[in-house]
Amino acid sequence: MSAEVLAEEFEVLESIYPTELTKLSEREIRIDVEPDDPVEGVEPLALVLDVEYTDEYPDTLPKFTLEATQGELDEAEIDHLHDELQKVGEENLGMAMTFTLVAHLRERLSGLMHEREERKRRDEAEKERRALEAEEARTRGTPVTVESFKAWKIKFDKEMATKRAHEEEEKLKGLSLKEREEYRKTHTRLSGRQLFERDRSLGTLDEDVGDEDAVSVDITQYDRTAREEENDEDHVTFSDSD
Repeated sequence: MSAEVLAEEFEVLESIYPTELTKLSEREIRIDVEPDDPVEGVEPLALVLDVEYTDEYPDTLPKFTLEATQGELDEAEIDHLHDELQKVGEENLGMAMTFTLVAHLRERLSGLMHEREERKRRDEAEKERRALEAEEARTRGTPVTVESFKAWKIKFDKEMATKRAHEEEEKLKGLSLKEREEYRKTHTRLSGRQLFERDRSLGTLDEDVGDEDAVSVDITQYDRTAREEENDEDHVTFSDSD
């Protein structure tokens, strides 16, 4: 390509990218590339494209390099973009292709941002799903079976016994020796239920004692005595001297 033809392409590119294009030499330019459809809430992406034109351009591909200037693009992504530029350039051999290459990069950067937005949305949805499952599991609890209840009861009783022993030990620390002995006596006495369960004959003995102390009363005897007293009152006599 003659210098005049290349100069014409530079002139067109400078009018399209007045602030993005930098002319490095008569056959080399640099263009800052940003996505044509940026996505809010996603880390911005930007590239710099260096193009070096050969003597056979546009019948042969120019040499170009890519470098990320904003956002994170790993080496694999850069290589993939470079391969895509190669294909686009091959499809446009024989004509000025710089604008087409830049347009493709702008479109691909937008595509990468949309892909990252979708990935972010999926990650947040997955995080929310796991949080809901954890909350449901917490509120639902563990299903109770006979075996699990027995195991829990044994553990619970052991913990309560340990707790009571500790509380009693702490209480005894503040008592005198005499008070400790009295405390132990009062707390080792058997309850009525314990006594009954230890000797069930106590209930029978109480019934026998009640029968021996009972007094038999003849109610008819009481009624006859009352009537005789009433008759005596009705037959009161007065002497002549009164």
